[in-house]
Amino acid sequence: MKRVLIPFTQGVEEIECVAVVDILRRAGVEVIMASLDGNAVTGRSNITIMPDAKFAHVSHEEWDMIVLPGGLPNAYLLRDSSDVKATVLRLKKQGKIIAGICAASTALAAFGVADNKHITSYPAMKEEVQKLAPTAIYLDDAVVEDDSLITSRGAGTAIEFALRLIEKLYNKEKSAEIRTSIIA
Repeated sequence: MKRVLIPFTQGVEEIECVAVVDILRRAGVEVIMASLDGNAVTGRSNITIMPDAKFAHVSHEEWDMIVLPGGLPNAYLLRDSSDVKATVLRLKKQGKIIAGICAASTALAAFGVADNKHITSYPAMKEEVQKLAPTAIYLDDAVVEDDSLITSRGAGTAIEFALRLIEKLYNKEKSAEIRTSIIA
């Protein structure tokens, strides 16, 4: 079974977090939602999300993918977390899939994983992403994949993003199966 870690904290964009978790779990992926402090998180729209674990308790496990959702200040808090950075860099070194959506692309850029890669983000974050990763090639596509880095624009692209993650974890057929089941 494929395993995906999703770290999140205060101000997370709920759609980008929960939609991705839902779609991945429909595909049979084990997804662990890990808040940085292990406590419930209030998202940008004042929706409370219960984590499955505290990030520090699960970050050292084996993962096939890590997905950083956006929303503020969530994206900046993830960016500033040495534990999140260390986990992303460890997984990158292992050749695992690194993904981020919306403002979380700024964290990936700050960690250096976007260097010389195609990337996208929430439009208002474009300049910051380009400043943090000047060698990255910025695209305005809904979902951008470059080797093991997958990024997306925002809440409105969360389903397409999640389906691309399934394709990367499994294959196009599995992604198409889930797409049909949710009528996307």
